[in-house]
Amino acid sequence: MSRKNVIANRYEVVQHIGQGGMADVFRGVDTILNREVAIKILRADLSTDAVSILRFEREAQAATALAHPNIVEIYDVGDYKGHHYIVMEFVPGRTLKQVIRARGPLLKEEAVDIMKQLTSAVAEAHTKGIIHRDIKPQNVIVKADGSVKILDFGIATAKGSMQLTQANNVMGSVHYLAPELAKGEQASAQSDIYALGIVLYEMLAGDVPFKADQAVQVALRHMRDPMPSLREANPTVPQSIENIVIRATAKDPKKRYRSCREMWQDLSTCLKAERVNEPKLVIENPPQPKKETGTQVKAKPAAVQGRETKKEVHKENRREARRNESEPDPKNRLLPWLFGIIGAVALAGVITALIFTDVIHFGPRTVSVPDIQGMTIQAARDACDEAQLVLDTINVEYTLTDDVERGLIISCTPSVGDEVEKNTEVKVVVSNGIGVRIEDFTASGMSISKAEEYIATNPNYKLMKVTAVEEDSGEPPGTIIRQEGLEPGTLFSPDLASNITLVYSRYPTVIIPDDIIGKPINDAISELEAMGIIVRSSNRDITMLPPEQIDQLQFGVVIDSDPYVGNSYVQKDDNYVILYYY
Repeated sequence: MSRKNVIANRYEVVQHIGQGGMADVFRGVDTILNREVAIKILRADLSTDAVSILRFEREAQAATALAHPNIVEIYDVGDYKGHHYIVMEFVPGRTLKQVIRARGPLLKEEAVDIMKQLTSAVAEAHTKGIIHRDIKPQNVIVKADGSVKILDFGIATAKGSMQLTQANNVMGSVHYLAPELAKGEQASAQSDIYALGIVLYEMLAGDVPFKADQAVQVALRHMRDPMPSLREANPTVPQSIENIVIRATAKDPKKRYRSCREMWQDLSTCLKAERVNEPKLVIENPPQPKKETGTQVKAKPAAVQGRETKKEVHKENRREARRNESEPDPKNRLLPWLFGIIGAVALAGVITALIFTDVIHFGPRTVSVPDIQGMTIQAARDACDEAQLVLDTINVEYTLTDDVERGLIISCTPSVGDEVEKNTEVKVVVSNGIGVRIEDFTASGMSISKAEEYIATNPNYKLMKVTAVEEDSGEPPGTIIRQEGLEPGTLFSPDLASNITLVYSRYPTVIIPDDIIGKPINDAISELEAMGIIVRSSNRDITMLPPEQIDQLQFGVVIDSDPYVGNSYVQKDDNYVILYYY
């Protein structure tokens, strides 16, 4: 770097903003394009270390191969006066780790949205053959608008590339470390998915699931301890989200999501009402090895075993060479045999390739669809794997049933017992619970008032909202003529809110006539009844009136009404007009 803090006569260093295990990060300005950038510079003490330089270059190569809105963009890579640097997009915001520490558990909607962005970004990396290997909240930047950017591909690997893991060392952060990585196995898409599951747990629980004083103890807990219950840590989390964590963090990589795209699809539906109360996913963990006794020989790390194996091979080669020196030259005798062996190996290779591509096959091409009805999704998936079929766990159809408990498979396509090609995809219909069939409110001429009373007092309809709509018809006023939203016989869940619309025959609306005042009470009643009005009469008490006022009264004629004359009146089942007289 020059004295003016300008790199390559272009990037002006403004402020130191962070430090990692191998590099310092600065906020800078691209003086040519006049834009703010982040500059990552390899530490001086590592500038001569071949592995560190390779890791640094790999980060640049991995990130530049990716174009995704949730992955930090790389602008430039270079070496200036012995300083290796990467120029990347400057993302204002806080790390996801800082957000969790400041706020504790996030809202489930917020956590799901962030996780959908992360799985989309990691899925893009996986399609390019890049495994991140260090997914953690510290490597996720959360912007003010809620969008996120994933960064730091410093220990990412491309398929087929050299691992940057030294013997007995594991790269990545131990709190998000998949069990197989802790055992020294190679990173895969499933190990990234495991880390994503831990991040989702941390966002909703406010802390990582496994903690200990030493990193080795944390790694052992990832391998041995069952995943803590997310819902016990945060009861507001629905079972559908905890199931995503359970599946993503399965100890056995084969039982995790097959891809980040599959995990993204599960996240896209986990907040839907029909999934909130789905049964808890149960995944059997692989059996743990018994603890070693004092008389047992401890297993050696894979790297040590590998070195010892190579030593034995070298020793055997040297012994063979010494034996060959003391024996006569066998070239002429072995040449025909050598050609024969080479030909046999080549033929075996061709046959193996043809078998692998299914051009040549042994045994039947088809298999029978196993009986997975009544099973859970996980059990059915295992049964299909055993039968060499693929269970579609994404496009699952959920429906209410009359008698099948929630979470159990009702039917499948192809059907049980069908003979199908190996690796055929099996789609399933799963029970969303035992429902109640809605009644036919149009039967028996039920009135709207009776139907509303019945629904209000029936416990199966406690969460049902009724909308009453009147309509002209030839049926008696108030009679239900149609129901909408829930047709007769339709299944609905009594534990979820539902809506029904009852359409009824319109009640007549009339104007109380003026001429009933002063008319004999019986004549007034007859007139109103002829209009379809229900009438009640009430005789006013005169015992408290003075004699002179009683002498002025007209007896047996209408003196008042309720509603009063001139007002509109709707004749419903329980409505009536009161006529008053002396």
